[in-house]
Amino acid sequence: MTEAELRMRADARRNRRAILDAARDLFTERGDVVQIDEIAERAGVGVGTLYRHFADKKALLAAIVGSRFEAMTAVAREAEQVEDPGESFRALLLGYLETAETDAAYRLAVLGPEEPDWQEINDEKQQFGEIVERILARAIDAGHVRDDFTSADFVLITRGAMANMTQGRDWRRHVELLLEGIRAAASR
Repeated sequence: MTEAELRMRADARRNRRAILDAARDLFTERGDVVQIDEIAERAGVGVGTLYRHFADKKALLAAIVGSRFEAMTAVAREAEQVEDPGESFRALLLGYLETAETDAAYRLAVLGPEEPDWQEINDEKQQFGEIVERILARAIDAGHVRDDFTSADFVLITRGAMANMTQGRDWRRHVELLLEGIRAAASR
């Protein structure tokens, strides 16, 4: 729970949680076409209550991403503890994607036409990014990953895999092919 949520009254926390749960469910069911009033109705709150918590759909998507980034950061911390640098990177990548696979609303927020408001979740994103950078540096230094691989490339791989998580596509095959391509020449 965020510091802001802790300062809220209990009923406000319940409303915020109900709105996020409803938005997550509706985005999962119908994608980005969901309207704010539908989310409010599913959450059992008025549109005004929704707007008191989230200025617009972009802020709502940012909150969904922010709540998932907490789980992603936990996955990254666990992967960072893996001693072998190559396995640490693999654990990070697969752990991130397995977590994303269970949350279609998160994937919509990251891949959809509405770019989340990253300012709203800057702290979570920064924590995650710092861990990713450390894991990448270890994997590169150990020769498990090519030396020109960056955190931006990590984003490309994860977005590509997430785009292949629908309609029975084999995102794991996608990732295995990409892992072959980013492996350092000496370890191929």
